[in-house]
Amino acid sequence: MMECKVSWTGDTGSQSKMGFLAETGSGHVLMMDGAPDPSKPENGGQNLAPRPMETILAGTGGCTAYDVLLILKRGRQDVQGCTVSLKADRAEVDPKVFTKIHMHFTVTGKSISTQVVERAIQLSREKYCSASIMLSKTAEITTTYEVVEN
Repeated sequence: MMECKVSWTGDTGSQSKMGFLAETGSGHVLMMDGAPDPSKPENGGQNLAPRPMETILAGTGGCTAYDVLLILKRGRQDVQGCTVSLKADRAEVDPKVFTKIHMHFTVTGKSISTQVVERAIQLSREKYCSASIMLSKTAEITTTYEVVEN
């Protein structure tokens, strides 16, 4: 079982603050905050930390990058770097779920097989990455990649 406790950081002063502190079961903390809302300052955040939906997108990137890197290393690829850039569109109305997510992987190393990279991304997307598989229920997920010789 995975656990997390999220606590509001409180209302300090004349306007409401929308910050939250997440404490994970593994003992780590993560701050989150809402976007400022000039039309309704009492409902807005202070822009002091990532938005909750940004953390979902970041977590998805971390989940799939972890898988891809592990698969490449197990495949004896000489990986020296792996990044994934994510861009997402959200629905216009509530609930504003992700509707499209594009992931672009950049894998750096020596003599890395493009076929192995492509297969690693496919395995992550279809079998291993819990986050992207879960998000694929509402979002069209696309991927691209490039291999950079180092």
